[in-house]
Amino acid sequence: MISKVNIAIIGCGNLGASIANGLLRREDFAPKNLTLTKRHVDSLGDFAALGVNVQTDNSSAAANADIIILGVKPYNIAPILNEIKPSLDPKKQLIISLATGITLAEMYQVIEHQSVAFRAMPNIAADIQESVTCICAENASPEQIKLVSELFDAIGFTIPIDESLMEAATVLGACGIAYVLRFMRAMIQGGIQIGFDSVTASKIVNQTVKGAAELMIQKNMHPEAAIDKVTTPKGCTIVGLNEMEHQGFSSAMVRGVIASYEKIAK
Repeated sequence: MISKVNIAIIGCGNLGASIANGLLRREDFAPKNLTLTKRHVDSLGDFAALGVNVQTDNSSAAANADIIILGVKPYNIAPILNEIKPSLDPKKQLIISLATGITLAEMYQVIEHQSVAFRAMPNIAADIQESVTCICAENASPEQIKLVSELFDAIGFTIPIDESLMEAATVLGACGIAYVLRFMRAMIQGGIQIGFDSVTASKIVNQTVKGAAELMIQKNMHPEAAIDKVTTPKGCTIVGLNEMEHQGFSSAMVRGVIASYEKIAK
């Protein structure tokens, strides 16, 4: 059970903090079982106040952890792995990288071949336990995959995938949250132009987007099936949708997804 393991998040930036917040919202997870590291720990003061171990020593944090989450930038993965390698026990510890574009093979160029390594891609909705996290692994037993899935299920839900899809998962799950937020901002701006103040427009848009997502999830519907329920003949909805399509809405979204993917895949 995830509540009984010690977890270290090395390089606790925005994503690492979101994961930490998600874990700490679990009633069965004790703050003392979580260690966060950062070069400058001042920004982690709120976690320290809750009883989380906050420090700058990556090797010490790794040595005392059952699961080590690497929350650093991709170019820092190899240096950090080299730094903590003397403290690692390949037979007992799990290493999870959150870095975009760093393959398991690249990690194994540093760590011992018998080590158990994962790649995971959550998003910042981990902060409120609503992330989707895609994971893949090397050398992991079914029990270890189950444990890591439970960890990320604590901050949303988890989908095991093949490593060849990790970059695509990054675009849809991590970059994708920014795409949705930009869409929401545009809706709010439109709402202001047609008469609402910004606060009211935000409330309407936020709940509308939440409702649309829940409708897809709970009813297991295709988006077009739900759209058909809203678009009446000669109605205002179809006029708006057609105008958006004339302006390239769907094609712009698809091209944005592909552009992000090509940036990672280079």
